[in-house]
Amino acid sequence: MTVLVTGGTGFIGPHVVHALRTRDTPVRALVRDPVHAGRLTAWGVDLAAGDVTDPASLGTACEGVDAVIHLVAIIKGAPADFERVMADGTRNVVAAAQEAGVRRFVLASALGLDERTKDAVPYFAAKWEMERAVRDSGLEHVIFRPSFVFGRDGGVLPTFIRLARLAPVTPIVGPGTQRLQPIWVEDLAEYYARALTESAAANRTFDLGGPEAVSWNEFWERLKRVLGVRRPSVHVPFGAMRLQAALTERLPGAPVTRDQLTMLELGDNVVTDANAAVETFQLPLVPLDEQLRRAS
Repeated sequence: MTVLVTGGTGFIGPHVVHALRTRDTPVRALVRDPVHAGRLTAWGVDLAAGDVTDPASLGTACEGVDAVIHLVAIIKGAPADFERVMADGTRNVVAAAQEAGVRRFVLASALGLDERTKDAVPYFAAKWEMERAVRDSGLEHVIFRPSFVFGRDGGVLPTFIRLARLAPVTPIVGPGTQRLQPIWVEDLAEYYARALTESAAANRTFDLGGPEAVSWNEFWERLKRVLGVRRPSVHVPFGAMRLQAALTERLPGAPVTRDQLTMLELGDNVVTDANAAVETFQLPLVPLDEQLRRAS
């Protein structure tokens, strides 16, 4: 089985590729610039130069491929950017996979996406269209909706750790009562690898989270306890954060956007069916405190 991975040079992608290569699964990675894919090359990955927004480049990338893991997404930009990169990009990859006779298509979506939230922000609207393109394709598929993904080498957790260690106070957005259910990045990668061959997963959508759901207040307490730091917390109203985000969200490295605040305001970021993924894939998950220790 040869697997095409899109988004292989991001935060999650290399972990997915590594999980596949440890199984000796042949992997082809779609990359815009091979110069930035040295780690993948070292793992014996076949690189296909291309872009999800360029349909002409995807035929060659999908040729001879048995399965696709589609991870490409953006987290900020204009509504047209989300439509072009995520929604249209997924349609392009799906069309190429259909033409190539791909056996299974595995899609990265987002926890919290449903009929109620799909129009809340452009990111969710694009994810909804991505899911629809895959479901309507006729391809055998698996759709994952992960919660916050924690890891030592990317994502949001290293930023949280720096904030807890260096800031005189820990800012918590809103009342801090909303819940999250972080999943360790290597556990997430294992889900993607197992999804390629698990027959019971076919044509299903799974919420993915770690073994514990905690409030933001509890998360920050546990992070600071693991780090051995003592910092008071302060709750910052959503309105104040939204005003700051309006001024800074276009800057490189901006901590938060107004859309991300909207998603946080929507409510808990936890799985709706806690047993579906665990029972289907039989995967032991890293507990939250161990996630925090590994990243610190």
